Amino acid sequence: MPQDASIPAAILSSTTISNEDRYSRQMLFPGIGKAGQQKLASAHVAIIGVGATGAASASLLARAGVGTLTLIDRDFVEPSNLQRQVLFDEADALESLPKAEAARRKIALFNSGVVVHAHIADLVPANIAELLSSADLILDATDNFETRYLINDFAVQQAKPWIYAAAIGAYAATMNILPPGCTPDPLSPIPVPYSPTACLACIFPKPPTGPVETCDTSGILSTAVNLAASIQVTEALKFLTGQSNLMRRSLLSFDLWTSERSEISTSQPRPGCTVCGQRQFTHLAGEGRPHITLCGRNSVQIHEHHRPVDFSAMRDRLSPHGTVRFNDLLLRFERPPHTLTLFADGRAIIQGTTDVTLARSLYARFIGS
Repeated sequence: MPQDASIPAAILSSTTISNEDRYSRQMLFPGIGKAGQQKLASAHVAIIGVGATGAASASLLARAGVGTLTLIDRDFVEPSNLQRQVLFDEADALESLPKAEAARRKIALFNSGVVVHAHIADLVPANIAELLSSADLILDATDNFETRYLINDFAVQQAKPWIYAAAIGAYAATMNILPPGCTPDPLSPIPVPYSPTACLACIFPKPPTGPVETCDTSGILSTAVNLAASIQVTEALKFLTGQSNLMRRSLLSFDLWTSERSEISTSQPRPGCTVCGQRQFTHLAGEGRPHITLCGRNSVQIHEHHRPVDFSAMRDRLSPHGTVRFNDLLLRFERPPHTLTLFADGRAIIQGTTDVTLARSLYARFIGS
């Protein structure tokens, strides 16, 4: 009897894809094997940001068989994302689907055995414990240092490992942060201890000041994104299979266009570090976090003090993306349906929305955070 073409083959079939078939090639790799695959199935990884790097890392982890993923993102899919954000398609962009939910749906299509918790949210001090406490490992795929320092505070306080990753232009960078603790092993009552590394604040005591490059102002190659994600996920697989001794102890950066490569050792925490040494968690406490308020009708004000802005340089960065006008006091950037008014100290008013999360996203994308 001919098969009804309108019925998917998966529905007609009485069998499902077995884990032995799905992960057969990965289990042949000595570093994983059957025991490692079982550990991955019991693991829980949280990914902060499901844009370019986060989408690639989520896809790789799901295909590798990591049992539970928590995806957190405050943004939605746009047409400009499709060049590099591998989990999304044109329908997601046309629907402006939230990235966390779009990623959850796509992962379900190629690995229904992975449990995905999608959170359409901005990671802030008030919700970080609720969102991240159950994860064995945190992967950074954010677009701003404000959130990275918040993750670092939480991870150090809770002795939870995390992996920093960044990509801009042709540049990719990653760094493993291992606070004092042990690798969880759900298949063994004895955790595997590891030596701690430097934390983010050991290497960068303070966030960068002034305008920061973003993909929306400086562009990005999808190859840089996928390099950062591939390294990040490989390090995650080492940790989740109890092989933290093999994890890299350096901040690695690579420019794919120029082939320039550099490494900074992170093998030891920095003496006197305010976070991992003195355990001062100012970002977790919300200190120094930009104050954000509704400002009149259909606008949001973001207070970013002590951040001088070079209006001429900012005009050059923003001009390809909308209409820019400025004088000595302020700069106005129009990108319908929103208008961003930027003041000399970094304070901004975003007109065209009362959604604080969207306003923060626009600020981070075009001004940098």
